Amino acid sequence: MMVHLIARDVTIAYPVIGLNKPEERVSSDGSGRGDVVARQKRSFILAVDNFNVDLRAGARLGIIGRNGSGKSTILRALAGIYTPTAGTVETQGQISSLLNVGLGTRAESTGRQNIYLRGYMRGLNKDQIAEVEQEIIDFSELGDFIDMPVRTYSSGMAMRLSFSIATTFSPEILLLDEWIGVGDRDFQEKARDRMKSLLEFSGITVLCSHNTRIIREACNRVIWLDKGRTMMDGAPEDVLAQYENARRIKRVSPKKLENKA
Repeated sequence: MMVHLIARDVTIAYPVIGLNKPEERVSSDGSGRGDVVARQKRSFILAVDNFNVDLRAGARLGIIGRNGSGKSTILRALAGIYTPTAGTVETQGQISSLLNVGLGTRAESTGRQNIYLRGYMRGLNKDQIAEVEQEIIDFSELGDFIDMPVRTYSSGMAMRLSFSIATTFSPEILLLDEWIGVGDRDFQEKARDRMKSLLEFSGITVLCSHNTRIIREACNRVIWLDKGRTMMDGAPEDVLAQYENARRIKRVSPKKLENKA
């Protein structure tokens, strides 16, 4: 079966449970004495609302939106980290995700050990991992730190290791969250070159980013999210033009823009 990633009517809601502050009421007899009334309330934060996407081999999807729009939440649902409140996510193919520095990394293990651990998680054997071990070390620029525990790394070092591993194993489905914003300028250039190389191969890439330039360079389809809703879905230039215009006027239309295939 061909590689695919399908989300059908995915909704993610976080329950918020709290006790209202006590409320004082003056007694009807006018004595000034008050009764304490406490009410238990239950509400939900709707992080993602009815998200749909059908991705096949060769798809390079960019997801844009301001902070709190639901980008990272839907990415974690696609990765299988979050279970949707409603709807389904169907995947065919090996998923590799780079969602945060620590995800899938053992802090007490060395960088080298993490290379093998992540390789085993991908279903590779020791010989297959050994073939790319030095490539990962060289790309990450960790040098002798590769044999130090990851807990001793700076956040930038840990991200370089995670990115190097995630992108060396040529995943069938690659999920990335703001990866380009970490590391110095030279490493960012290397990362962009690596991504361009990966995109030449069949497979699926989903990239969440605020950087519209990167989205233009890397993606052949864009979804704009706002408050968990899909505002527009279509060709990068069309969606980004609407998104950038909304940012310029500092507002987002309350109505969903017409989706474009």
